[in-house]
Amino acid sequence: MAEVKVPELAESITEGTISNWLKKPGETVSKGEAILELETDKVNVDIISDYDGVLKETLVAEGDTVNVGDTIAIIEEGASALVEPAQSEAAPSVSEQSAKPAAPQEKTQPVTAESTVKSSVAGNIIASPAARKLAREKGIDLSQVPTVDPLGRVNKQDVLNAANAPKTAAIAPAATAKPVASVFVPQDNRVEVVKMSRRRQTIAKNLKNVQNTAAILTTFNEVDLSAVMELRKKRKDEFLKQHDVKLGFMSFFTKAVVAALKQIPYLNAEIHDNEIILKKYYNIGVAVSTDSGLVVPVVRDADRKNFAEIEKEIADLAIKARDSKLTLADMQDGTFTITNGGTFGSLLSTPILNAPQVGILGMHSIKYRPVAVDNNTRIEIRPMMYIALSYDHRIVDGKEAVTFLVKVKEMLEDPEKLLLES
Repeated sequence: MAEVKVPELAESITEGTISNWLKKPGETVSKGEAILELETDKVNVDIISDYDGVLKETLVAEGDTVNVGDTIAIIEEGASALVEPAQSEAAPSVSEQSAKPAAPQEKTQPVTAESTVKSSVAGNIIASPAARKLAREKGIDLSQVPTVDPLGRVNKQDVLNAANAPKTAAIAPAATAKPVASVFVPQDNRVEVVKMSRRRQTIAKNLKNVQNTAAILTTFNEVDLSAVMELRKKRKDEFLKQHDVKLGFMSFFTKAVVAALKQIPYLNAEIHDNEIILKKYYNIGVAVSTDSGLVVPVVRDADRKNFAEIEKEIADLAIKARDSKLTLADMQDGTFTITNGGTFGSLLSTPILNAPQVGILGMHSIKYRPVAVDNNTRIEIRPMMYIALSYDHRIVDGKEAVTFLVKVKEMLEDPEKLLLES
């Protein structure tokens, strides 16, 4: 028998949640094959088998939290898949252990919730880890929890049903005491309770921590994107034909940000205790919205990449993010972040820092507005965008923040300067 353990994931990740068992007990497993999906704070990770054989049993259920090094499954090496339907439970029921083989024509008694409960009381109670944990939290005696599982195993839903049911003999007197943790029970059937995913919980925790620790301030400016749009219109077909990728706005903004960071290096830094860590490389994070929450993959060494390389990398990272294929390496060691709320129609916003970074640039919708041009001698309708810089005022002063935004504005309004800066 071989144990499957939660492997080392990353220095900052010590636990995860079982998202989905890809293999069930009794199924054949090959070395190098994924047997389950583990959801961590940052990405979903496939846990790979190091053995050939059959998945004998799973020791944790979907939704359970596990730590690095925990044993989560048992593989019988060299075995073949079972012919009969595999048991999906961690252990056989008490009744199965004592039962004698029955003749083919012998009829068995139907399994009911009542008989199952009695069977559980008669011997050791069979329950999933999640069920035991919830029962402890709510002060519920597992021997009094009805279950319709044919093998008599109590699962998490059985405990929830018992917790939400009217107080009867099915719940031990201990349940009348104040539970350790509370579960919101809606009193209206028009209310739906949705558990926050591990990633959503982490996002909420990190954002709140940033607000509690950083002195966040936001400054604004507006950019006339006429020159960028004209250049894109003029070169887009040639660019697509030559590089097999569209020329978008993100490469222009990434190049402009790098140029501004070189002028204001304290925005490309982080705070460590009483020290400022100035970074002489430019890994630009690009915020991407996914169904499971916001993620920030990183374009590494953006200062060394041309427009086509930046566009290709951003496109590839966006696809990986939406397909939940990002790796931890894709999101580590960013030095500054760009977020584009304009894709959803945002006109103005105050972005929150992506810790431990001390600066984030917010892009917004392009709106055509009347603008005074030629020394205010005439009015033209121009494509305008508000841009916002949120920064940590502990190490970045207002002067540096405003100068940074002005530099970005200048680069975008005269994009030929970006070629000189590259």
